[in-house]
Amino acid sequence: MSENLSQQKRILIAVVLSFLFFVVYDYFFIPKTPQAEQNNTQIEQNNSAPRSTTNTQAPKTELSINQKEEIAIVKSEHFEAHIDSLGRIAKFYLSDEKYKDENGKSINLVDTSLSPLPLEVRFSDAKINQEAFNTVYTTSQKTINVGDENTTLILTQNLKDLVVTKKITFHKYGNYDLEINLSKDAAYFITPGYRPNIAVDSYTVHGVLILDKDDKITMLEDGDVENDESFSNVTLMAASDRYYSAFFYNFEKPLNAVVTKDNHENSIVFASAINTFKASGYVGSKEHEILRSIHANLDDVVEYGWFTFIAKPMFEFLNFLHGYMGNWGWAIVVMTLIVRIILFPLTYKSMISMNKLKDLAPKMKEIRDRYKGDPQKMNLHMMELYKKHGANPMSGCLPILIQIPIFFAIYRVLLNAIELKAAPWAFWITDLSVMDPWFILPIFMGLTMFIQQLITPMTIQDPMQEKIMKFLPLIFTFFFLTFPAGLTLYWCVNNICSLIQQVIVNKLFKNHKKEEIAKHEHRS
Repeated sequence: MSENLSQQKRILIAVVLSFLFFVVYDYFFIPKTPQAEQNNTQIEQNNSAPRSTTNTQAPKTELSINQKEEIAIVKSEHFEAHIDSLGRIAKFYLSDEKYKDENGKSINLVDTSLSPLPLEVRFSDAKINQEAFNTVYTTSQKTINVGDENTTLILTQNLKDLVVTKKITFHKYGNYDLEINLSKDAAYFITPGYRPNIAVDSYTVHGVLILDKDDKITMLEDGDVENDESFSNVTLMAASDRYYSAFFYNFEKPLNAVVTKDNHENSIVFASAINTFKASGYVGSKEHEILRSIHANLDDVVEYGWFTFIAKPMFEFLNFLHGYMGNWGWAIVVMTLIVRIILFPLTYKSMISMNKLKDLAPKMKEIRDRYKGDPQKMNLHMMELYKKHGANPMSGCLPILIQIPIFFAIYRVLLNAIELKAAPWAFWITDLSVMDPWFILPIFMGLTMFIQQLITPMTIQDPMQEKIMKFLPLIFTFFFLTFPAGLTLYWCVNNICSLIQQVIVNKLFKNHKKEEIAKHEHRS
């Protein structure tokens, strides 16, 4: 066992890695500055069609009509959509109480300063495209109340040599069925829209998600799209922020998609067609229950990054607990306790090993001093010492290695689950998706971390390493001050479990040592 793998250094490496994670998170978890709203009249913007194997990009389009004009409004108990004169969804408000902002206003998922808007059509032919962006649509009705008999809106655009018809049937959760027909063949692209821009941070994966008929998921994050990329047999194409999404899907007849980018390197997705286009779409939250009620396969819109394979079953388990308990906060508490119980055998062995290594510290130092000029002999005598006393330095690393992906998975679940938005736990915690308003949980978490540090056996002898370890509870407390209360609650319960377990193990080890000493004295 080399000097570089000494117990204290392994622990320090694990701690430093954890610390770096939080530093990176704190740096990147900053809402992006919204782009300045553009003047929607008489502007020059890039409304050109994407490049593909069958077309070249059209030039920028000069607009001469007032895009702000609204020609139809669609309402349900859950949303309100405004259709503009170019046949696009220009505003989309979520009406449910939990989605309202801090001022009690319904949030708008469509930002008109960010192009393209949902249901925007772009033609491959530059001339047709220019005309289309300067010709208004007519509407079959100006107001639709979802729940009434007629929830279908028909939008018509009469171009010089072409008639475009959009038939949109709306449903209560913000999902819709879309059919587009042209009076003659012409290559065009239609988009579910730029991603919602409500809960944007630089840590959550942002970009376009493509799901094909073989259930393969492709993520094209912002900044990753060099040239327009084409996809066939697409069943789902989505653009999302942390909590909300806009997408097209068709699980019966897969679509063709093209992913392009805007001037800010943000990924944008379009479906391509020649004449008739049929798909279903959605604008709204990534709440599992809503997505599943629309279609069982829409769960794939919720993406957790590298640890999705752990995070998805973790959410299912958390959701299962919530179904019985009716409170997301207590579900987090119970989930943490169960995870700790499952990992108990590993953490128990780790704690016992650390106690043994603490007892062996003087002998280990003696071996290092005696054979510091001969690393081979030093490692040989170290191994003999570990074997004689049943100590395993690596047992302290294994639980940490196993818990890291579990922690990251839980972290992503608690960060991305919109189910926690406006969800209360108890006492002063009324929203698990935002930080503790009184900082009680993070301070308590730091306190439990400090107490655990005091009672945990350590063999650290380097003064600098010891100082870093002493400051860690304070550093972690500082970073957790702005973390979502749900995540801080998980970490608090996890620390309490570790603290109780450490007390029990220390007591058991102390009793075991007394028994060993008594046996040794009896033999003497």
